[in-house]
Amino acid sequence: MTAVIDADYLVVGAGAAGLAFADALVAHSDARVALVDRRGAPGGHWRSAYPFVRLHQASQFYGVASRMLGDGGLQKEGPESGLHSRATGAEVCDYYDGVLDSLVATGRVEFLGESEFDGERVRSLVTGEERAVRPGCRIVDAHHLSPAVPADTPPPFVASEGVTVMPIGRLPQVADAERFVIVGSGKTATDAIVWLLGRGTDPGDITWVRPRDPWMLNRAVVQPEPAIFQGMVADVMDAAATAGSIDRMFLDLEHAGVMIRIDAGVTPTMARTPTLGLWELDALRTVENVVRRGHLREAGRGVLRLDDGTVTVPADAVVVHCAADGLPLPALVPIWAPETITLQPVRSGFPCFGAALVGYVEATREGDAAKNALCPPSPYGNTLAEWARMTVLGARASAAFLADADIRAWADSVALNPAGVPEGYASAALDQARARISRAAPAGMAALARMAGIAAQ
Repeated sequence: MTAVIDADYLVVGAGAAGLAFADALVAHSDARVALVDRRGAPGGHWRSAYPFVRLHQASQFYGVASRMLGDGGLQKEGPESGLHSRATGAEVCDYYDGVLDSLVATGRVEFLGESEFDGERVRSLVTGEERAVRPGCRIVDAHHLSPAVPADTPPPFVASEGVTVMPIGRLPQVADAERFVIVGSGKTATDAIVWLLGRGTDPGDITWVRPRDPWMLNRAVVQPEPAIFQGMVADVMDAAATAGSIDRMFLDLEHAGVMIRIDAGVTPTMARTPTLGLWELDALRTVENVVRRGHLREAGRGVLRLDDGTVTVPADAVVVHCAADGLPLPALVPIWAPETITLQPVRSGFPCFGAALVGYVEATREGDAAKNALCPPSPYGNTLAEWARMTVLGARASAAFLADADIRAWADSVALNPAGVPEGYASAALDQARARISRAAPAGMAALARMAGIAAQ
């Protein structure tokens, strides 16, 4: 007879989103939860991350609501002195081990590692044993927006015989290599280059295949300090209200110190907007051999074949795959559907906060229609217009869930919420930022909606 999982919720995926949801749900209800994951430990893609990875945002913005990642302190030395600490990959994995231990200790959470869910049953990838999901158990899809990382994703180009191609995670294994081709436009590629430069690689020995130039956020303005974060929001509203075009808005945000681009002579078309430190920007700008000929199609010995032609490179260059689709962009779906809860961001970005919010709302509200009205999903950005859409939909969602007093109180109490203002916090700078937002938001939101091609409210 097939064993049955005794749970009210089956969370498929024990990564950042799944754990944030489960943590909030268990904290605010008596629900029983089973977490299933193909990996043998919690943390999702962090278990496959490259060894020198760090969070690109402040640690407080990541993790679960009940336990802060890190100590909330500022960096006291180094190029980011004065900014909030950013956890290493090892620290993130250790943190999630502790989170899972705490959840299991409640007696209401079970972890089914090295297992997969086929839509009906959970099967162990080790023993083959199958367990059924009891009737009424709600499925929570925490894989809908799972990041793809180079360690788990084949390179999106062909490698000819004799060419050394490797994912970023294997870079430390080729300490004797001298010349490199970095393939990718996003944060993974910038991390690879900064690491290489930091270990002494000459910038002239790096070729950077960058199909698109990205806009990135200045890390200094995406900080847990409320006055700083709200000041950044005010800058966005001001720029949107006055720019007249989306390219002009991003340039104005660059002038305000919010957005940064690697090459001041190139207008970026990509806006996934991870954060970047100004010290990293200075390092990246030393790499002058940048290839902008579309996507790499084939890496040959001494030659790269791209959408728009070929480029010669040193025959002994190591080709580093940094081109996985880190943030997938599927269509938005209602978070609550009859059979499945599909975890997605709710406010702009910050997926851990969104998943925790969904867990809190699931625990404290009745009726899927009411829950969906409180938490409409927002997308990630990719193009500039999609970034504007993310900002508009995220702001509208924030207005919806913050209209309920208990949700507002909960949101202000959790470090995951970048816009949270702790009880008792006050500053003249915060008052000024809020006043600026109040003045500029109506025109700014209307302009962003036009740029995104969506109806204004």
